Amino acid sequence: MSLPRYLSRSGQLALAICAANAGIAAADTIIEETVVWGTKVKTSSIKVDEETLALKQADHISDLLRTIPGVDVGGAHSLNQRITIRSMDDKDLRITIDGANQNTYMYHHMGNLQIHADILQAADIEIGSNSVVNSGLGGAVRFTTKTARQLLKPGTGFGGRLQLSSADNGGDAWALSAYGTLGDSVDALLYHNQVKRDNYEVGGGVIKNQSGAMIPGTDGTVRGLKGELDDTLIKLGWEFAPGHLLRLGYEHYIDEGNYSYRPDMGLATDLAIGASLDTPLLWPTEFSRDTITLNYEGQFGQTSLYAALFDNQSSLKRDETGFRHSTVVLRGRPIAANAANVRGDADNQGLNLLAETEWDSHTLSYGFEWVDYDTLYRADYLSGSSSSASENATTLGVYLQDRIQLNDSLALIPGLRYDSYDMDATLVDKKYDDISTALALEWAITPALLIKLSSTELFKAPEIGEVFVGAGLRDTPNADIKAETGRNNELSLAFEDAVLGADRLAFGFTLFKTDIDDYIYDYAPPPPSVGGRAWKDNIGDMALDGHEIYLGYDKGPLSALLTFSKADSELSANADYPSLNTARIDRQQGDTISFSVDYRLDALDLVLHWDVLDVDGLGAGLDLDGATLNNAKDGFTVHNISARWTPSQVEGLAISLGVDNLSDEYYASQSSRTGTSFHPVFGPLYLFDYEPGRNIKVTASYAF
Repeated sequence: MSLPRYLSRSGQLALAICAANAGIAAADTIIEETVVWGTKVKTSSIKVDEETLALKQADHISDLLRTIPGVDVGGAHSLNQRITIRSMDDKDLRITIDGANQNTYMYHHMGNLQIHADILQAADIEIGSNSVVNSGLGGAVRFTTKTARQLLKPGTGFGGRLQLSSADNGGDAWALSAYGTLGDSVDALLYHNQVKRDNYEVGGGVIKNQSGAMIPGTDGTVRGLKGELDDTLIKLGWEFAPGHLLRLGYEHYIDEGNYSYRPDMGLATDLAIGASLDTPLLWPTEFSRDTITLNYEGQFGQTSLYAALFDNQSSLKRDETGFRHSTVVLRGRPIAANAANVRGDADNQGLNLLAETEWDSHTLSYGFEWVDYDTLYRADYLSGSSSSASENATTLGVYLQDRIQLNDSLALIPGLRYDSYDMDATLVDKKYDDISTALALEWAITPALLIKLSSTELFKAPEIGEVFVGAGLRDTPNADIKAETGRNNELSLAFEDAVLGADRLAFGFTLFKTDIDDYIYDYAPPPPSVGGRAWKDNIGDMALDGHEIYLGYDKGPLSALLTFSKADSELSANADYPSLNTARIDRQQGDTISFSVDYRLDALDLVLHWDVLDVDGLGAGLDLDGATLNNAKDGFTVHNISARWTPSQVEGLAISLGVDNLSDEYYASQSSRTGTSFHPVFGPLYLFDYEPGRNIKVTASYAF
C-alpha cells in the first residue's frame, strides 16, 4: 500500500512538513486520514470513514480527536481546549495553525489552543516525538484552515456554503463562506462562523459535590459557560508560476462572555471560592486571537520547498472590578484591593522553512524554525495604581534528516537537530542549546505490512512565565534550572489489505517508552532558602511507557474501528524532592477503548454512525499538580449516535441529526480537572470539570 494512493504530490509534501516520519508515516507507508468538507485528520494510526467527522457535528476540538488512540482533549469550557498526547499536556506539544505557533501559555486555567473545529481543513497529529523535523516532548499538532481551491467543486469558479446548527444542551451556531477564483492563478476565501453558547446541564441533571450529594442552590446547569464566539478567516492564494504558490491568510477569533473565573475547574469550585471571598460567580471575559500568515509552496526540480512567515497575537482580558464588593481580608490584604481590569498579551512572530530533496536513494528533509515570543501583562486597579511586566524568549531550530532507501524493503532514517533557546525572564535570563539525534529503521515486509523502530532524543528549555497572572511578575528566580532532555523509543507495526473477506482490514500497534531527564515541575515545593509556596524547578526523571492499538474493518457499506490506548508515567525524584518520588503526571488517564461503526444506506442517501468511548478508572496515587485529598479518577462510558442525509435530488444539501452522550452519563474527561483538593483558605474544593449531559444536535448545510 503506497502513499500516492492517499495523497497527491503536494499532499505528500504537506505530510512531510507536518508529520515527517511521525510514528510509521513515511513514503511507501500506510497513512491514515479522514475527510469531511475538505477537513482531514491524519495520524500514524487510525482511519475513519470520510463522513464520520461531519456526523459528529464537531463543536469542540474534543469531538474530532478523542477517539484517536493516545490523544485526548480535556476541558469542557470553550476557553479550555487542552490537547494531551500520552498524558502530556499542551505545553509539551508543538501546536500550530497554518504554521503559526500557538504555544502561548496564557493562563493555567485554560488551554493553549483556541480554534473552532468548523474552520479546519486538516489536523496533522504526531503522536510522540519521532523525528528531528518536529520539536516538542510529546508530539506535534498542526492545524490547517480551509482554502478556496479545496472547497470549490470541479469545473466551477465560485462557490459558497451556509450552515446552521442547534443543540438543545449547548447553543446555536451559523457559518457562512464564499470562495472563488480570479482568473487561473488567484483564489480567495471569506469565512465567518458564530457560536452562541449556552450553559449546559450535566449528565443526570444534578450538580454534585465530592460526597456525591447535590450542591445546595444548583439546578443541574453549569453556570459560567454562556458566551459568544466569532471566527473570521480571509485567505488569498496566488500561483504566480507553475509549481509556486503563495497564500496570505488573516484570522480573527474572539470568544467573550460572562465566564467562570477558572474555566478548567468545575462549578463546585467556583461556588465555594466565591462564597468564601464574597465575590461574583461570573466575570466579563474576552479572549481574542489575530493571526497573519504568509505561506509558500514551491518545486525546484527534485526539491520541494515550504515556508511560513507568521505573526500570532493573543489577548486575554477580564473585568475583575467585581472584587470591590468583597469585605473579606485574606493574608492581611483586603480582597477589594484586587479590583482591576486585567490584560495579558502574547505575541508569537516567526518563520518556518522546510525543504525536501530526492537524490538517488536518499530523501533529504532539512530546514529551520525561528520564533520570537513576547508577553505583556498589565493590571489597572480601581485604586488608581497599576502593575505590569513583560518577558521574551527566542527559539531557533535547525535540522537535517535523510531517508536512505537501502533496498526495496529497508529504509534507514538518521537525523540531526540543533536547538537554541534564549530567554529573558524572571525565572532565568539564560541561553539554552542542545544537539539531538534520531535514528529509525523501516522494514516493509510485504506491500501491506510495515515495521518501524525509532529512537529520538528530546530537548525542551524552561518556559517563560504564565502571561495572565503576571508575565513573570510573581515568579521566583531559579538561575540553576536546566533544560529537559531525554529520549523517545518506539516500535510500530501497521498492516492493511483486503483479506478475511474485508474490502479493507487494517491493524496496527505502537509500543513506546519516553524518558524525560530533569523534568520541570511548575509547582515544586521550594527549599527553605527560597521560601514561598511553589517555584519552577527540575525535580527528577520522568518515565512514560505504554501502547496504542487499532483494528479497522471495511466491508461494503460497513466501516468499523476499534482502538485501545494505555500510557503510564512515574517520576524518579532527585534528592531535593523525595516527597515527589513515584509521582505520575496529573493528566494521566485510565486505559481507553473506543469503538465506532458507520453504515451507508446509499439508496436513501443516508449514513448512520455510532461510537462509544470507554475509559477505565484510575486509582488514587501520588501525582503532580493533581487533587490533594482524593485524586482517584472515575471511569466512564459515553455513547454517541448520529445520522447524515445528503439527498441526491438537492445537490449540496446535507442534514445531520445526532445525540451526544446518549445515556446521559455524569462524567469528566480524565485529562481535565478532577478530584478533591484541600485549600488552606477555602477548605475542600471539588475540581470536577463537568462535561455536558445528553445533547441533541441538528445541523443543516447547503453548498453551491
